[in-house]
Amino acid sequence: MRLSRGRLTAVGLVVLALLGFVFLRGPTPAISIKAETIQSFGPVDVTNTMLTSWIVVIIIVAIVYLGTRRRDLVPRGFQNMFEAALEAFYNLVVSVAGEKSGRRFFPVVATIFFFVLVSNWLSLFPVFNVIGLVREDDHGFVMEQTDVGPLPLSWVALSGPGNLSADSIDEDDADAEEQAAAARKDGKIVGELIPLFRGPNTDLNTPLSLAIVSAIAVESWAIASLGIGYGKKFFNFGGMFRGLRRLDFGLLFRGVIDAFVGFLELVSELVRLISFTFRLFGNMFAGEVLILMFTFLTPLVFTIVFYGLELFVGIIQAFIFAVLTLVFGMMAVAHGEAHAAEGEHEEGSRAMAPEAQS
Repeated sequence: MRLSRGRLTAVGLVVLALLGFVFLRGPTPAISIKAETIQSFGPVDVTNTMLTSWIVVIIIVAIVYLGTRRRDLVPRGFQNMFEAALEAFYNLVVSVAGEKSGRRFFPVVATIFFFVLVSNWLSLFPVFNVIGLVREDDHGFVMEQTDVGPLPLSWVALSGPGNLSADSIDEDDADAEEQAAAARKDGKIVGELIPLFRGPNTDLNTPLSLAIVSAIAVESWAIASLGIGYGKKFFNFGGMFRGLRRLDFGLLFRGVIDAFVGFLELVSELVRLISFTFRLFGNMFAGEVLILMFTFLTPLVFTIVFYGLELFVGIIQAFIFAVLTLVFGMMAVAHGEAHAAEGEHEEGSRAMAPEAQS
């Protein structure tokens, strides 16, 4: 009896899952929210996310250089792809913000989008969270070691039919020191793996930095549109002081309401920083943990599915971060233009009042 193509596929997936579970399981992943320190220079700690962030910057600079070095009138090859991607994103920004504001917003919005996108997709490479330095201790992974030329090389042995999990020593074991001493006697090394590469957005500092840059850009656009008077959006105490000076209870009440609304506006700006930060950090850190756990459980099947999911999540999160920056910038500029128009209207009314009286 012939098996259908669907059944053959299902059987193949089951076989791959069993083979991966038996022969390719690595150590239980150590999940750390805080970025690991690779090297310290005095009070400055260089973490693996800092290293990866600079790699992302170098990649983006290289892409821009390769895409603009020739500037042919009729672009071909890589230049064609580069210009098509940039033009598509520029048209999106202009369609949302208009030509004038779009040209002003585009550099910041595009930089945020492509930095987040490259960071998210680069962190899916298999070398992330896998290779790194070893911090020796009496607990952690039991690793094989050898010398490759002048460099020492350490790795964790994969699972096998007789051992379905990689060797490790738990910190809570009463005989942890004895186990570590026995492993070292056999020529092995015991300790913690410090990943050399880790996704920048899985470190809370990177999304927070991007959120601060976004907020500074939005507020600078608003100040450029309205001037220093934009600060009255947050600190609007003029009506309250006028009510106190004139002993006008109605004016005082409206001034208190205006001051309270300004306080709420200030709080909303701070809450925006928090929402920007934890949305990006939460999605990317959860995706990293998900891939690590499924790599440990079923290396050959479900991990591939979640890699595809993370490709989609990576571009969605970059798009959301960039477009929200664009939308908030539009709101700030619109707020400034509305206040400017209101001020011109009031000045015109004052100028017409004496003429009406005469």
